[in-house]
Amino acid sequence: MRSRGLERRSGGLSVVRSCLLLLFIQVSAPTAPAEARRVRGGRAQTRRVQPSPPHRERVEGAESFPLDFTAVEGNMDNFMIQIKNLAQSLYPCSAQKLDQDMKLHFLKNVSVTCNDGSPAGYYIKESKGSKRWLVFLEGGWYCFNRQTCDGRYETMRRLMSSTKWPQTRTGTGILSPQPEENPHWWNANMVFIPYCSSDVWSGATAKTDHSKTQQTSDYAFMGSLIIKEVVNELLTKGLDNAKVLLLAGSSAGGTGVLLNVDHVAEQLVSLGHPGVRVRGLADSGWFLDNKQYRFTDCLDTISCAPTEAIKRGIRYWGGLVPENCRQAHVGEEWNCFFGYKVYPTLKSPVFVVQWLFDEAQLTVDNIHLTGQPVHEGQWRYIQNLGHELRSTLRDVPAMFAPACLSHELITRTYWMDIQVKGTSLPRALHCWDRSLQDNLHINSSHGNHNHQNHKAPPTRGCPLHLIDSCPWPHCNPTCPTIRDQLTGQEMSVIQFLKHLGFDVQKMAQQQGMDPGKLLGMLNNGN
Repeated sequence: MRSRGLERRSGGLSVVRSCLLLLFIQVSAPTAPAEARRVRGGRAQTRRVQPSPPHRERVEGAESFPLDFTAVEGNMDNFMIQIKNLAQSLYPCSAQKLDQDMKLHFLKNVSVTCNDGSPAGYYIKESKGSKRWLVFLEGGWYCFNRQTCDGRYETMRRLMSSTKWPQTRTGTGILSPQPEENPHWWNANMVFIPYCSSDVWSGATAKTDHSKTQQTSDYAFMGSLIIKEVVNELLTKGLDNAKVLLLAGSSAGGTGVLLNVDHVAEQLVSLGHPGVRVRGLADSGWFLDNKQYRFTDCLDTISCAPTEAIKRGIRYWGGLVPENCRQAHVGEEWNCFFGYKVYPTLKSPVFVVQWLFDEAQLTVDNIHLTGQPVHEGQWRYIQNLGHELRSTLRDVPAMFAPACLSHELITRTYWMDIQVKGTSLPRALHCWDRSLQDNLHINSSHGNHNHQNHKAPPTRGCPLHLIDSCPWPHCNPTCPTIRDQLTGQEMSVIQFLKHLGFDVQKMAQQQGMDPGKLLGMLNNGN
């Protein structure tokens, strides 16, 4: 018996030695070539390696895989092949099969539900050893009265009920477990919360029973409570030992981040977990309460002006807003659904991702870019939208705002390819992460934890306030591929701008340049 035990022990040591040897061989492999080809929107691109700025990587405690993969974007493909080969080589060392998909869990608290009373839930992929958690809020518009909610239930039931949710989900973009698609967060614990409350993640109202009450709603609106309950359950799965919780979301989920990030931070403190640093990442949720291009009656979600829809919705949902913002807008809490009004009141740090020409914003403003070219008044309105968004983002220290016509970014598979001033979004998020670490040390020495004060100076070569300055949609050459909405054919930038009614002569005159030079710039994607 003793000799068998020794054999098993020596065999185990042999496996460990083999794994360590493989690790040494892989890490010692020659670096990848200086150029690597990547494909974006069906077109191959060649990137040269940019020298990474000299800095010492900050390592938080025992956090696993704290490498700055974004610093080697130029040879990312070849570098990541080495990483994947390493992972495959080490696979025999793991007794547990790596499962890449997120798995569905319904909430144990069955009183917290979707609109139709079916159980709310979340998808999770745990990453043992990582102390970083990414919790993502799905988007999908809203409804604001009985009529619009009934219509939504008929046409988009998935966003109001959990009855047909799949058992697993595959993460993409910032939720991807693949390091070549998600260089900085691939190894985090991933949580995806499906949107089934139709209330921009703000509601705290249970489904009413008409036989017992005179209330007028057949639907539950519990978006804020769903987030709270998910966080409670995650504490039993390792969140209690986390260093960072990033609350992220797109579209209505992005607005939901702005509405709930302080609530989540306060919840963790009240439950005895002040060491978990809560941050927000709001993608395509920075809407404007601007005047519509063409006023229409508030009959449906698409045509109703944002301010009117939210005014009606917040009453219908029993919506909750951050306390500081509520105090700043007593009696007019609807203001807190608009980023530039709620952001200055937040205590938690938030990174804002916003297309300057957001398709959802244009839709609610009654600018519909269908098969017909837009006329001059619409063109001016679109340009002014970009100016207005730039103005509201001026004082946001951490942001990424490309001059593109699109909606949502952080879960797109091409999210690494979009750049502003030569910097990709993953790189900007990494720079933000580093700046928060610096701020943490400064603020702790001042006894201050509000993100609005005592900011560390930005690290050289690591920008995090990135906004395009060019004045028209898709003037950024890295914008996503444009397709004709009728034919599905890919369009060049100049074809797209002509479709919008772009006047080369007039625009050149406004920019103070020769029309031929401007046309050449557009054809070259500059």
